[in-house]
Amino acid sequence: MQLDQRILHAIPPSDRPSPLTAVCSRPIPNSYWATPLLLACEYPWTPKNPYKPKLDDLLKAGVRTFIDLTECGELSPYANILCGRAALLGIDTNSIEYHRFPLRDRSTPESVEYMYRVFEVLRDNEKRGRISAVHCRGGIGRTGMVIGCWLVDSGVAHSGEEALSIIAKEWRTVEKCTRYPHSPETGPQFEFVRNFQTSPVQSAKKSPTRSVFRFTRKQNDGKKILAL
Repeated sequence: MQLDQRILHAIPPSDRPSPLTAVCSRPIPNSYWATPLLLACEYPWTPKNPYKPKLDDLLKAGVRTFIDLTECGELSPYANILCGRAALLGIDTNSIEYHRFPLRDRSTPESVEYMYRVFEVLRDNEKRGRISAVHCRGGIGRTGMVIGCWLVDSGVAHSGEEALSIIAKEWRTVEKCTRYPHSPETGPQFEFVRNFQTSPVQSAKKSPTRSVFRFTRKQNDGKKILAL
């Protein structure tokens, strides 16, 4: 499955099947594939069910990088058992990554730069052909907001509005959609995605190639000269 998803990821977004869950099996009921290499899901661990955790299903689906949007103390942590679960499944523990970018429930980031930091991790993993999972508590608000902005930043969607439409189509396939019909969850989260602008790094890549000049100062006469 992982190999198939990497092949699928190489196809232009406009040519990929929609929804992706039609061709990529969801590892847990409350999850969906935002891209072939990025899973959106609910919190994957609870000590009430320690012998068959959702973590195992995600690991079996090829997820190797976990991005946790919950705040410290919000839920029972799983970072300390993640490698242990991987080892039980015969997965190299050195391949596992865990990153935490806490966001308050039903809120938006303190700045757009904070979102860009999340994307640095996603972009690095995408370049390495690794599968990542982004989650909050329920996989609805914070997760949907991050996924929507990532779809814009990565070029899958041309605008925040298009990103929200993509999420809506995928969200309709999720088990809890009947109870929570929308993702993201709050008005401000929807607006954050609608107004999201591509990060400067990605904008520069999409812009036409141009010469970059810098000013240097000559030591002999103090005059500025233009240099490439």
